[in-house]
Amino acid sequence: MSIFCSGKGKRLRQAKEEATAEIDHYRLHREKEFRHKQSNIMGSQGNLSTKIEDQTTEKIQAVTSNYHKEMESMMKKLLNMVYDIKPEIHLNYKSTDVSIAV
Repeated sequence: MSIFCSGKGKRLRQAKEEATAEIDHYRLHREKEFRHKQSNIMGSQGNLSTKIEDQTTEKIQAVTSNYHKEMESMMKKLLNMVYDIKPEIHLNYKSTDVSIAV
């Protein structure tokens, strides 16, 4: 009976070793697939961030050029409004000027 038990134990150890080797092989294969997918995804995200940065730079340049183009005309309009003062008495103003008759 001890021969049978030692043979059974040997087969169990061998099966365990084979299963461990299979698990390790499967794990390495899945990790390799994961790294490949991750690099594909991260690569596309890197491209997206580059595109977004380029678009942002273009928009900033457009706004800056528009600012410089319109700044002079707006300053002229603003200064004209400041310089073109038409003094007049407000409707609610009540004169407190009392004429003294001599």
